Amino acid sequence: MKLEDSVTLPCGRETAWAALNDADVLRQCIPGCEELLQDAPDHMAAKVALKVGPVKAKFAGEVTLSEIKPPESYFLSGEGKGGVAGFAKGSALVRLEQVSTEETILHYSASADVGGKLAQIGSRMLDSTAQRLARQFFDKFRDCVSAKAGV
Repeated sequence: MKLEDSVTLPCGRETAWAALNDADVLRQCIPGCEELLQDAPDHMAAKVALKVGPVKAKFAGEVTLSEIKPPESYFLSGEGKGGVAGFAKGSALVRLEQVSTEETILHYSASADVGGKLAQIGSRMLDSTAQRLARQFFDKFRDCVSAKAGV
């Protein structure tokens, strides 16, 4: 499964970069996130509860950041295990393009693989769920950076 999109943020690139690296902001924005701990500058551990079609699961996962180029981009990779529901693993390139001091475009290109019961759901439902979750994340992220930027 692949996802690519761009999102316009009402803040400068420095503000967007700081939010992308703030575990508290990310915890608020990730749908179903119950816990997000940053145990190193390039590593986070998370617990997320999600429902994908008929499958409900709690995932425990880890995310590692690499190719970090502040305040421009990073590559993230991660894996989550949801017991009998299966697993999900993926990666994404996240890039910030400064348009002005008050506007930044966040570009992302992500891919993911799933296994277990999740893989049995079907690609159409998985794709639509992934798109919905991405939209929820970026809507909430936009709200958070707007508040930080005082918009």
